[in-house]
Amino acid sequence: MSAAPLLPVLPGTVSAAGHPATLGVMGGGQLGRMFVHAAQRLGYFTTVLDPDPHSPAGYVSHHFIQTAYDDAAGLAQLAAQCDAITTEFENVPAQALTALAATRPVAPGAAAVAIAQDRIAEKDHFVACASISGVSCAPFAVIDSAAAARAVPDALLPGILKTARLGYDGKGQVRIKTREELLAAWTALRQVPCVLEQLLPLKAECSVLVARGWDGSIVSFPPQRNVHVDGILAVTHAYGSNMPAALAAQALAATRSIAEHVGYVGILCVEFFVIDDGSEHGALVVNEMAPRPHNSGHYTLDACDVSQFDLQVHAMAGLPLPQPRQHSPAIMLNLLGDLWFDAQGKEHTPDWQAVLALPGAHLHLYGKLHARAGRKMGHLNITGADVASVQATARRAAAILGLPGLEDH
Repeated sequence: MSAAPLLPVLPGTVSAAGHPATLGVMGGGQLGRMFVHAAQRLGYFTTVLDPDPHSPAGYVSHHFIQTAYDDAAGLAQLAAQCDAITTEFENVPAQALTALAATRPVAPGAAAVAIAQDRIAEKDHFVACASISGVSCAPFAVIDSAAAARAVPDALLPGILKTARLGYDGKGQVRIKTREELLAAWTALRQVPCVLEQLLPLKAECSVLVARGWDGSIVSFPPQRNVHVDGILAVTHAYGSNMPAALAAQALAATRSIAEHVGYVGILCVEFFVIDDGSEHGALVVNEMAPRPHNSGHYTLDACDVSQFDLQVHAMAGLPLPQPRQHSPAIMLNLLGDLWFDAQGKEHTPDWQAVLALPGAHLHLYGKLHARAGRKMGHLNITGADVASVQATARRAAAILGLPGLEDH
């Protein structure tokens, strides 16, 4: 990347262009907002580019460019204002990142983001890394024609059909049992390229966050165990006993391999399934990667001395990457827009008074003006001196708010 020699971008300095050291982010949602907060805490100025005039990150940034992600004039303005640029989500056009990288350090780079934008490329990447990490993805087949659907091996049925692009939080996914259902589901998905994954017996889900620098240095958070409800993350358990040590070590090694194989720079999250293979603890299967901070890492804001957003800033700006230390066990509860509506569909305010009276409760709301079912409005981190007290407080918070995901944990 030709722009890398401009690094490091030191906070509190003035750039060669005469403006204060400024970091930019493509995307203005909650991840961009928390990135902006982390950058500003270090003394950086920030610029957000997002098409939404009510961008949560745009509200708190020094500069806000309200335009499409592929708008040439907007990209030129972003490059002119910033000394380094990142992205808050994987569906920013890769070609826009390529254009920015011609003059500015961009982390993660377009090549890594392009892999995460396409499940077919992502599966191929995981297969290539499996020879080193020993952890591969679920058996799969590419479905890009009716002939491919008819030719899938019987072993892949039942399975989950997923669109190759633009699928997240359970969107663009259909469970199928038979070849006839596969053809019908592919037609319902408008016959776009898809992958069919074999349906595996699931024991648990987990994720790992790593940060990798321009110099190849890499640091990580311990793996966290996740609970999804209707395809959306509901709960993250972040403490030492959340999963068997051998699986945790294997997940961490696999994530490092996935980052290093593509020369990744920035914060990366890799999600895994723990499947029931007849062994005591099960086996790991890699599910997907997110080239950005991740919902399951939000606990780091209150339970660690360095958060995932701090490491995102450090990595893109070429600063040293400190190994984070988790000082408190934590549970993160995702807050969706459903909480703002009662059983009759009438809008109301959740009982924050009762929630904020709980010990170790850290409420993070994202500044979104309108609640909708399934929309991520905020999260609640629970920290404490020990795992048992954190679990007890999290159950109390979930009961107050009517949150799912903690019933069996």
